[in-house]
Amino acid sequence: MMGQENSVIFDIFGENFDRFSFPANIHRVTAGYGGEALLIIGSEKSALIDCGMAYCGKKMVENLQAVLKQEGKENLDYVLLSHSHYDHIGALPYIKDAYPQVVVCGSEHCRKILEKPSAHALMKELGTSARELYEPANQDEIPVHNLKVDRVMVDGDIISLGEEWIVALETKGHTDCCLSYVLEPLKLLFASESAGILEGKDYVNTPFLKSFRDAVNSSRRCRAYGVNYICLSHFGMLPQSYNETYWDMLFAACDEKYDFIAAMVAEGLTEEQMLERYTDHYWSEYKAVEQPREAYLLNSGYILKTVLKELDAQKKR
Repeated sequence: MMGQENSVIFDIFGENFDRFSFPANIHRVTAGYGGEALLIIGSEKSALIDCGMAYCGKKMVENLQAVLKQEGKENLDYVLLSHSHYDHIGALPYIKDAYPQVVVCGSEHCRKILEKPSAHALMKELGTSARELYEPANQDEIPVHNLKVDRVMVDGDIISLGEEWIVALETKGHTDCCLSYVLEPLKLLFASESAGILEGKDYVNTPFLKSFRDAVNSSRRCRAYGVNYICLSHFGMLPQSYNETYWDMLFAACDEKYDFIAAMVAEGLTEEQMLERYTDHYWSEYKAVEQPREAYLLNSGYILKTVLKELDAQKKR
């Protein structure tokens, strides 16, 4: 198995369950902590779901090349971006260097974000923090060239891999540029972070950075699609028997977090005080392994502002 494991949640469903065992010709080519890269080998074409962080981009490409060679493929055909965050697209420059012909797919909003110099600067900053956390001996510059979307995907768009095809689902909430993907005819959902992150058998992290309501609606839509398998961002596969339990937990966790923030507002705390209490409440050993604290605090600030904005909108109705 490639990549590093998170021992905090590795045996969440018992020692006999492998969250990186897939029910199709899918390979985990992840090379380090912080972000996943999953390669789908179709009967005719191949597609990579996200590509992980920049600090381990070279190794990820080596993993990718090894699997493609093993499967008799010379080229990578597609990269499918779930959204524009550095932990999901950081290694894209390495992929474009290795496979110049690859078609990078993402939402229109993702395309626009990646055109901004400020986005490149933030990705370099956060990518550098991740490198210093996970591979302090690695002093390679964090690349930000070729961070762009070649093919804009909208809700319902289909990419054919031969006998298999991938359906794009717009799933806003975590960001406005989030897309989830369903591998058909298997009905395997590669869920964006709008659909939550499992961080314990009884706990779901709900990172709705842009919109609580959009995240809930996106998750409802994913559930209604009726998939057979769920692959969660930053986690991996769920046991099929756990699918419905997961959705129930997710919606309960969304409500809990929203109510927690609303209670702080009612108490009259400042945003700085709320961020401190929020961090004390939600920071965990799992997060310490999976995400630099700098990035966590940045995201937590966005979540607070999102709920504050939605609470304010409710008052004005």
